[in-house]
Amino acid sequence: MSTQRTPGRRSAAGAALVVAALVTTAACGGGGGSKDGGGEGKGAGFNAGIGKVVGASEKKGGELKFIGTQDADSWDPQRGYYGFMWDFARYYTRTLITSKPAAGGESTTLVPDMATDTGKVSDDKKTYTFTLRPGLTWEDGQPLTARHIKYGIERTWATDKISGGPTWLMQVLDPEKTYKGPYKDESKDKLGLKAIETPDDKTIVFKLPKPNGDFLQMLAMPAAAPVRPDKDTAERYGQKPFSSGPYKFVSYSPNKGLELVRNDKWNKDSDSIRKALPDKISVTLITNADDMDNRLIKGDYDLDINATGMGSAGRQKALKEHKANVDNPQTGFIRYAAFPKTVAPFDNEHCRKAVIYGADHTSLQTARGGPQAGGDIGISMLPPAVKGFDPGYDPYNMKQGKPDVAKAKEELKACGKPEGFKTTIAVRNNKMQEVATAESLQASLKAIGIDAQIDKYDGAQSTGIIGSPENVKAKGYGIIIMGWGSDFPSGQGFLQPIADGRFIQQSGNQNYPELNDPAVNKTFDEAIAETDVEKAGKLYQEANKKVMDGAWYLPFTYEKNIIWRSSRLTNVYTADIYNGRYDYASLGVK
Repeated sequence: MSTQRTPGRRSAAGAALVVAALVTTAACGGGGGSKDGGGEGKGAGFNAGIGKVVGASEKKGGELKFIGTQDADSWDPQRGYYGFMWDFARYYTRTLITSKPAAGGESTTLVPDMATDTGKVSDDKKTYTFTLRPGLTWEDGQPLTARHIKYGIERTWATDKISGGPTWLMQVLDPEKTYKGPYKDESKDKLGLKAIETPDDKTIVFKLPKPNGDFLQMLAMPAAAPVRPDKDTAERYGQKPFSSGPYKFVSYSPNKGLELVRNDKWNKDSDSIRKALPDKISVTLITNADDMDNRLIKGDYDLDINATGMGSAGRQKALKEHKANVDNPQTGFIRYAAFPKTVAPFDNEHCRKAVIYGADHTSLQTARGGPQAGGDIGISMLPPAVKGFDPGYDPYNMKQGKPDVAKAKEELKACGKPEGFKTTIAVRNNKMQEVATAESLQASLKAIGIDAQIDKYDGAQSTGIIGSPENVKAKGYGIIIMGWGSDFPSGQGFLQPIADGRFIQQSGNQNYPELNDPAVNKTFDEAIAETDVEKAGKLYQEANKKVMDGAWYLPFTYEKNIIWRSSRLTNVYTADIYNGRYDYASLGVK
């Protein structure tokens, strides 16, 4: 997920935004600004929510109050791509399987949700059969069937109307793109996708053209949630999705807020995942991030739905006066620079290596916000949360933090530019930390004779600016600064979209170096076909090494954030599967 989608699902952070209609949410149990913060009582302690549960509770009631500065890209399960939306969507959507409601790395384990188990898989690993649990219902009490799940998934194909969401299921189930989506489906029941069969109301069968070890991960995304055809409003569905979960929409006002209340037709016996503790869930959206931090610290709200980290002023105040109310999780994102091979002299690997050796890695980390607000120094293009990450693999000795001027000059000589060269760094103008990293890189490269100019482009237009290889070449962008987080925690979900040549696009490209190495592509194919997670991890590790050997990327940091949890929250913990966000569906309030 690129950094827009939530600080990945594909965007940073991720992959995230929120939309809402909103009632004033202030006090109601929020309380004043006690020195302990969070409105009620003392916080549980710094990093208390990492790897363990704070305030385990089964107590129901109260209003859980989110605040944020960004709406979701869409609340439609098939369209949403922001990471926080995927976390929040479980209040009103269900999937056949989902992530385990557990802290830290345990959250990456997949468990049954609407299905009775995680599927029966054929010997050739190409057919998956699921049986639905009894008692599944919609918010009007009507039964939820296998056909509703198939129809929801089919909406992914309707890219003319349901645009913006992940397309993994389409790529895996229909790589030739022969199906046109339910709105152009000529079959009577609009269920013409041949790769999915629904022999009866309780059975759904998926037939893959070839094995994919991450198929279950894809079925756990909101994009695999059911939609009932008679409630489908196509492009408008995100304004009021029809609920299959424990909560339903009452109101939604884009960029202002939304409100959910209990779905009284939800059958708790059919759902072993969601605690459904609060009576009401509200989201308030404002534009001023500093104001948001102040309101959190004051106790008016419980947590930031976007979870992109507190700003500088709020962070300093929280760490100084309310440290017991903050956590500092890994987000699953990498912040990095990429070197497009179409822009000379970055067609030469030695010139790329000169930049990596010449960079001041501690300065780049500081520009991102330091060890707590920025993250750990990056050493390769697989982050710690992805299977295949090797903490001992540091091919350019980046962890030591300093530039290696001697090696940088050796590489300059090897690439035929002993005196250095000129290039341009492309950076989004609306991301201050990215601009700061560009300035850090510019300063350290100057010391080895590389003159790097900085072009701050319109960050809202990044898809057509750095996402267009033609434009990148025309502008002479030799260095592109960006961020990336995984759609799911595997090498396929993280590394493939940015390192496989078959993912290069003429618009919306994320493989900025335009890396298209047959050996790398082949390693991805082998890893994807491997259904043993450990064996697949070894193959992704191999792909990562090939990418780093070619010096296509310079990782800056494995991103970390400082995030706030109010003292009112119960059942609170960060989940690796949600890029270090709290597991929203488990939260309660005192």
